[in-house]
Amino acid sequence: MNATSQLDMIAQEISSCTNCPLHTARTNVVPGEGPPTAPLLFVGEAPGAKEDEFGRPFVGRSGMLLTELIKTLGMSRDEVFITSILKCRPPGNRTPTHSEIEACRPYLERQMEIIRPRFIVLLGSVAISSLIGPWQVKDAHGRFYEGGGYTFFMTYHPAAALRFPRIKQIMLDDFQTLKRELELCGG
Repeated sequence: MNATSQLDMIAQEISSCTNCPLHTARTNVVPGEGPPTAPLLFVGEAPGAKEDEFGRPFVGRSGMLLTELIKTLGMSRDEVFITSILKCRPPGNRTPTHSEIEACRPYLERQMEIIRPRFIVLLGSVAISSLIGPWQVKDAHGRFYEGGGYTFFMTYHPAAALRFPRIKQIMLDDFQTLKRELELCGG
Protein backbone atom coordinates (compact mmCIF):
# COMPACT_ATOMS: atom_id res chain seq x y z
CA MET A 1 0.00 0.00 0.00
CA ASN A 2 1.44 3.39 -0.96
CA ALA A 3 1.90 6.28 1.48
CA THR A 4 -1.12 8.23 0.24
CA SER A 5 -3.35 5.20 0.75
CA GLN A 6 -1.89 4.66 4.23
CA LEU A 7 -2.62 8.27 5.21
CA ASP A 8 -6.14 7.95 3.78
CA MET A 9 -6.66 4.80 5.84
CA ILE A 10 -5.60 6.62 9.02
CA ALA A 11 -8.00 9.47 8.16
CA GLN A 12 -10.81 6.91 7.81
CA GLU A 13 -9.96 5.40 11.18
CA ILE A 14 -9.96 8.86 12.75
CA SER A 15 -13.39 9.60 11.24
CA SER A 16 -14.91 6.69 13.16
CA CYS A 17 -12.81 7.08 16.32
CA THR A 18 -14.56 6.90 19.69
CA ASN A 19 -11.43 6.61 21.87
CA CYS A 20 -12.33 9.69 23.92
CA PRO A 21 -15.48 11.73 24.63
CA LEU A 22 -14.59 14.44 22.10
CA HIS A 23 -16.18 12.41 19.31
CA THR A 24 -19.65 13.13 20.70
CA ALA A 25 -19.52 16.87 19.97
CA ARG A 26 -17.46 17.06 16.78
CA THR A 27 -18.84 18.25 13.48
CA ASN A 28 -15.85 16.90 11.55
CA VAL A 29 -12.62 15.17 12.40
CA VAL A 30 -9.47 16.98 11.35
CA PRO A 31 -6.90 14.29 10.50
CA GLY A 32 -4.51 16.64 8.71
CA GLU A 33 -3.55 17.29 5.13
CA GLY A 34 -0.58 17.44 2.84
CA PRO A 35 1.58 15.22 0.67
CA PRO A 36 3.11 12.03 2.07
CA THR A 37 6.50 13.26 0.83
CA ALA A 38 6.34 16.54 2.78
CA PRO A 39 9.72 17.71 4.10
CA LEU A 40 7.96 19.48 6.96
CA LEU A 41 5.21 18.21 9.26
CA PHE A 42 3.53 20.98 11.28
CA VAL A 43 1.84 19.88 14.51
CA GLY A 44 -0.55 22.19 16.34
CA GLU A 45 -2.63 21.70 19.46
CA ALA A 46 -6.18 20.88 18.39
CA PRO A 47 -8.81 21.90 15.86
CA GLY A 48 -10.69 25.12 16.52
CA ALA A 49 -14.21 26.10 15.46
CA LYS A 50 -13.35 26.71 11.79
CA GLU A 51 -11.32 23.51 11.57
CA ASP A 52 -14.20 21.53 13.11
CA GLU A 53 -16.60 23.14 10.63
CA PHE A 54 -14.50 22.37 7.55
CA GLY A 55 -12.57 19.24 8.61
CA ARG A 56 -9.27 20.88 7.62
CA PRO A 57 -6.36 21.98 9.83
CA PHE A 58 -5.41 25.61 10.38
CA VAL A 59 -8.11 27.28 8.27
CA GLY A 60 -9.00 30.09 10.67
CA ARG A 61 -6.97 33.18 11.55
CA SER A 62 -4.11 31.06 12.95
CA GLY A 63 -4.06 29.13 9.69
CA MET A 64 -3.75 32.31 7.65
CA LEU A 65 -0.72 33.30 9.71
CA LEU A 66 0.78 29.79 9.45
CA THR A 67 0.36 29.95 5.66
CA GLU A 68 2.23 33.30 5.63
CA LEU A 69 5.01 31.81 7.77
CA ILE A 70 5.33 28.80 5.46
CA LYS A 71 5.77 31.22 2.55
CA THR A 72 8.76 32.78 4.36
CA LEU A 73 10.41 29.36 4.00
CA GLY A 74 10.03 29.59 0.23
CA MET A 75 7.34 26.92 0.33
CA SER A 76 3.59 26.71 -0.12
CA ARG A 77 1.04 25.16 2.18
CA ASP A 78 0.51 22.40 -0.42
CA GLU A 79 4.12 21.24 0.03
CA VAL A 80 3.90 20.55 3.77
CA PHE A 81 1.78 18.31 5.97
CA ILE A 82 -0.29 20.07 8.64
CA THR A 83 -2.02 18.37 11.54
CA SER A 84 -2.59 18.65 15.29
CA ILE A 85 -2.08 16.59 18.41
CA LEU A 86 -5.88 16.17 18.69
CA LYS A 87 -8.04 15.32 15.73
CA CYS A 88 -11.30 16.61 17.28
CA ARG A 89 -12.10 20.01 18.76
CA PRO A 90 -12.16 20.31 22.55
CA PRO A 91 -15.24 22.21 23.82
CA GLY A 92 -14.65 25.96 23.91
CA ASN A 93 -11.14 25.42 22.53
CA ARG A 94 -9.94 24.43 25.99
CA THR A 95 -6.51 22.86 26.47
CA PRO A 96 -6.52 19.14 25.66
CA THR A 97 -6.48 16.72 28.58
CA HIS A 98 -3.80 14.09 29.02
CA SER A 99 -6.27 11.30 28.21
CA GLU A 100 -7.38 13.05 24.99
CA ILE A 101 -3.75 13.49 23.93
CA GLU A 102 -3.03 9.83 24.62
CA ALA A 103 -6.12 8.74 22.66
CA CYS A 104 -4.99 10.66 19.55
CA ARG A 105 -1.25 10.21 19.84
CA PRO A 106 -1.11 6.84 17.99
CA TYR A 107 -2.70 8.43 14.91
CA LEU A 108 -0.10 11.20 14.87
CA GLU A 109 2.75 8.74 15.42
CA ARG A 110 1.56 6.66 12.46
CA GLN A 111 1.35 9.79 10.29
CA MET A 112 4.90 10.69 11.31
CA GLU A 113 6.14 7.18 10.41
CA ILE A 114 4.58 7.34 6.95
CA ILE A 115 5.67 10.89 6.09
CA ARG A 116 9.16 10.73 7.66
CA PRO A 117 9.62 14.51 7.26
CA ARG A 118 12.99 16.24 7.46
CA PHE A 119 11.64 18.31 10.37
CA ILE A 120 8.58 18.11 12.59
CA VAL A 121 7.61 21.66 13.53
CA LEU A 122 5.92 21.75 16.92
CA LEU A 123 3.62 24.74 17.27
CA GLY A 124 3.11 25.68 20.91
CA SER A 125 3.39 24.15 24.33
CA VAL A 126 0.83 21.35 23.90
CA ALA A 127 2.60 20.02 20.79
CA ILE A 128 6.02 20.35 22.44
CA SER A 129 5.04 18.71 25.73
CA SER A 130 3.06 15.95 23.98
CA LEU A 131 5.94 14.84 21.75
CA ILE A 132 9.11 15.91 23.57
CA GLY A 133 8.43 16.71 27.19
CA PRO A 134 7.62 19.55 29.56
CA TRP A 135 9.48 22.44 27.95
CA GLN A 136 8.14 25.95 28.10
CA VAL A 137 7.82 27.56 24.68
CA LYS A 138 9.75 30.64 25.81
CA ASP A 139 12.74 28.36 26.50
CA ALA A 140 12.27 25.98 23.55
CA HIS A 141 11.37 28.23 20.62
CA GLY A 142 13.84 28.42 17.76
CA ARG A 143 15.55 25.20 18.84
CA PHE A 144 15.93 21.78 17.27
CA TYR A 145 15.58 18.55 19.22
CA GLU A 146 16.56 15.05 18.11
CA GLY A 147 14.51 12.19 19.47
CA GLY A 148 12.87 8.94 18.41
CA GLY A 149 14.49 9.10 14.99
CA TYR A 150 13.03 12.53 14.22
CA THR A 151 14.30 16.10 14.24
CA PHE A 152 11.85 18.46 15.89
CA PHE A 153 11.80 22.24 15.62
CA MET A 154 9.95 24.19 18.28
CA THR A 155 8.17 27.52 18.07
CA TYR A 156 5.08 29.31 19.28
CA HIS A 157 1.56 28.53 18.11
CA PRO A 158 0.28 31.08 15.56
CA ALA A 159 -2.65 31.88 17.90
CA ALA A 160 -0.13 33.27 20.41
CA ALA A 161 1.30 35.54 17.71
CA LEU A 162 -2.19 36.84 16.96
CA ARG A 163 -2.72 37.70 20.63
CA PHE A 164 0.76 39.11 21.29
CA PRO A 165 2.43 41.05 18.43
CA ARG A 166 5.94 40.58 19.89
CA ILE A 167 5.50 36.81 19.52
CA LYS A 168 4.81 37.24 15.80
CA GLN A 169 8.30 38.71 15.39
CA ILE A 170 9.78 35.86 17.42
CA MET A 171 8.01 33.37 15.15
CA LEU A 172 9.31 35.16 12.04
CA ASP A 173 12.83 34.89 13.48
CA ASP A 174 12.27 31.22 14.36
CA PHE A 175 11.12 30.49 10.81
CA GLN A 176 14.30 32.12 9.47
CA THR A 177 16.29 29.72 11.67
CA LEU A 178 14.29 26.83 10.22
CA LYS A 179 14.81 28.16 6.67
CA ARG A 180 18.59 28.30 7.15
CA GLU A 181 18.62 24.70 8.39
CA LEU A 182 16.47 23.56 5.46
CA GLU A 183 18.90 25.24 3.06
CA LEU A 184 21.86 23.57 4.79
CA CYS A 185 20.32 20.12 4.38
CA GLY A 186 19.36 20.77 0.75
CA GLY A 187 15.65 21.49 1.06
